[in-house]
Amino acid sequence: MATPTPGQPVRGSAKGRPLMAALDLFGRRWSLRIVWELKEGALGFRPLQQRCDNMSSSVLRQRLLELVEACLVEQNPEGQYVLTALGEDAHRALRPLACWSEGWAAELSERSRAAGQESP
Repeated sequence: MATPTPGQPVRGSAKGRPLMAALDLFGRRWSLRIVWELKEGALGFRPLQQRCDNMSSSVLRQRLLELVEACLVEQNPEGQYVLTALGEDAHRALRPLACWSEGWAAELSERSRAAGQESP
């Protein structure tokens, strides 16, 4: 599967609109998690794998390849993976969504508790 790229057909957009290409890339299992785990700094392959709940090494390799091709991740001279400036921008852009999702989860939990209290 090719790395989603703006201007090329991607899931949801035959023309490869940039937002759709980004959503296609981040919608791939583990891609967002990798970006999230690298927000604190460089990590080697094994430590990154451990931070990602010991995901399979083949999937991690594939996702890292895609994120490198997308210019969001690179390897430093020590061989560790690190976010590029674009990767850091992506992380900053995703923070408001992460905050929103916490409020969403809390709201759904509250509604669920309230519904449970209403039933006998």
